Amino acid sequence: MHSAIPLSVAALIAVAVMTIGCFYLVAPQRISGSFGLKPPASDADTRAWLRLKGIRDLGAGLVVLTMMLTADLRTVGIALIAFAIIPLGDMAIVLGSGGSTSKAFSIHGLTCAVMLVVGLLLIHAI
Repeated sequence: MHSAIPLSVAALIAVAVMTIGCFYLVAPQRISGSFGLKPPASDADTRAWLRLKGIRDLGAGLVVLTMMLTADLRTVGIALIAFAIIPLGDMAIVLGSGGSTSKAFSIHGLTCAVMLVVGLLLIHAI
């Protein structure tokens, strides 16, 4: 029972990341403004680069959901901790590029922190 909440949060994170990934695949120009950087040029090459983010997010979410179905809680926790590098890197890129500080911390930083806490709860480190 003590793992039900962290598992639920992990599933919500995975589904949310996959949803964001799908938006980047289907309508990259529309969602790109939410990332925290100035919206990029509206051309085919830029849309292709944005779709790479969509594939990354979709894949990461699918891995977490798949592991939730096939692996033990400790392994799921380790995966979440490893995948926390993605929002940490996104936050660093937004901050280093002069993007929105509030979005860097509230979107990417918070996601990273939640992933780390949930991962540590699942491996019973906290």
